[in-house]
Amino acid sequence: MELRFADLNPVESYHLLIQTVLPRPIAWILSANDDGSSYNLAPFSFFAPVCANPPTFVVSVGKKPGGDEKDTFTNLARDGRCVLHIASVEQLQALNASSATLAYGDSEVERSALALEAFAGSELPRLSQAPVAFACTLQQQVDVGPGGQHVLFLQAGAAYLADDIVLSKEPRLQVGAAELNPLARLGGSEYAALGELFNLPRPE
Repeated sequence: MELRFADLNPVESYHLLIQTVLPRPIAWILSANDDGSSYNLAPFSFFAPVCANPPTFVVSVGKKPGGDEKDTFTNLARDGRCVLHIASVEQLQALNASSATLAYGDSEVERSALALEAFAGSELPRLSQAPVAFACTLQQQVDVGPGGQHVLFLQAGAAYLADDIVLSKEPRLQVGAAELNPLARLGGSEYAALGELFNLPRPE
């Protein structure tokens, strides 16, 4: 089968991309609502690290089904702060629940009774059960396409790693992929866990 994107509508293009570019890591992003007392939490799978110096991620944020801005973008555009989590398979139910479209200010954290705790180096808390968290600030925004898809560059200033996923600290930090057991996104309503792991050194 050969396809031309010019012949596809945006929905068809979207489903083609999410069913072929996989598995995709998930950025589970916590941000502060404008009342200052509640938090928004949402997953995004158009996501990747793009730079190590400074440590920077890119996350693509679309609109709500009705065309309104997503709460994550609204919060980041206002104060530029977020905590980006990497969820393990154990957080699947909570992560999936946080993808529901809610009214602004209706906190996914409170709805799912998720525990929070202070995060050193961050003004915002982190999810207690997530094995990895990055305290980030919005550095740059690029809007793409006629729908105004927001491509956000987030710079990390601090990181949290659960002790049980850290295999060693010398001669360099080594995080165990199996111990992290990250959750991945596929197409439709499908998710994935790690399968067989391969170790293949790069050639000299």
